[in-house]
Amino acid sequence: MPILKKLGALLMLAALGLLAGCNAVVMKPSGDVAVQQRDLILIATGLMLLIIIPVIFLTLLFAWRYRASNKEAAYEPDWDHSTALELIIWSAPLLIIIALGAITWISTHTLDPYRPLDRLEANRAIPTGTKPLEVDVVALDWKWLFIYPEYGIATVNELAAPVDRPITFRISASNVMNAFYVPALAGMIYAMPGMETKLHAVINAPGEFEGFSSNYSGAGFSHMRFKFHGYNGADFDKWIATAKAAGGSLDRTAYLELERPSEREPVRRWSTVAPDLFDAVVNRCVEANRMCMKDMMAIDANGGLDLPGRSNLVASAALPPVAPGVSGRPGRTYVASMCTAADPAGAATASQPL
Repeated sequence: MPILKKLGALLMLAALGLLAGCNAVVMKPSGDVAVQQRDLILIATGLMLLIIIPVIFLTLLFAWRYRASNKEAAYEPDWDHSTALELIIWSAPLLIIIALGAITWISTHTLDPYRPLDRLEANRAIPTGTKPLEVDVVALDWKWLFIYPEYGIATVNELAAPVDRPITFRISASNVMNAFYVPALAGMIYAMPGMETKLHAVINAPGEFEGFSSNYSGAGFSHMRFKFHGYNGADFDKWIATAKAAGGSLDRTAYLELERPSEREPVRRWSTVAPDLFDAVVNRCVEANRMCMKDMMAIDANGGLDLPGRSNLVASAALPPVAPGVSGRPGRTYVASMCTAADPAGAATASQPL
């Protein structure tokens, strides 16, 4: 029907108009790491299309050529094998898989988020003596905390960095797993409580970019967004000065208040930060009465506390001796026996129950 055709055409034009307003930041990023990730996507897609396009074309061609009404098409019911065709069918995908595997292997190691950068962008090395900007990132419910150890400041829902200066992110979370993601800068990195993940990146063009959490984390997830500003050197210094002038101190007490769930949190700044705050967040010991996880692990490594720990050490003493340097714990000693008030001589040995 003519009316339906016209309506369909109008709907298509409207859809194209909506797509024209999209900001394809993933395919047009401003950071070198994101550019390399974009290139990897394009190369992988192109290699796969080398198979997909011919297969689709040949499927349509065969359907048309061997249609029932085409009496000129050759009919060979006894045909069952072609060595040349088999070679083409199997060798082409195999070569593409090998190429994809090689590219993925190289790119995976080159783009390892824990690996420090070795360039600012293509054909431009990092100047000698350049010190990366360190930023500690904490995912809260439902906001982002950024700490700048070098400058002693902190912000909420606002991140800034100078153009062409490497950035080293240390990322963690308060209690729910999130994912730190600035599409213009680099790929997403998970933020997990009790753990520290890392990301090395650089922004190569000034501008304001969108950052958000790409891992669902509850009711306020949709508004867990922040602005990332790429500044030239002088503008970044002004931003630091503005944060310094904000006043306020983000100590452990202030952090515990900030940690409470809240949505649509406005930008906030602190001019001073407790120097050990991020370490306490990672080790889950911001509260004054909490033992840090690293201290717990150190105690466990040395046998634990009180009777349970001593029991573990006594049990370890029953193991065969290990020559120094063979294991990962050279020179470690174990309790061979323990004394009690009833047995001062220490009859409770490793082979006897406690």
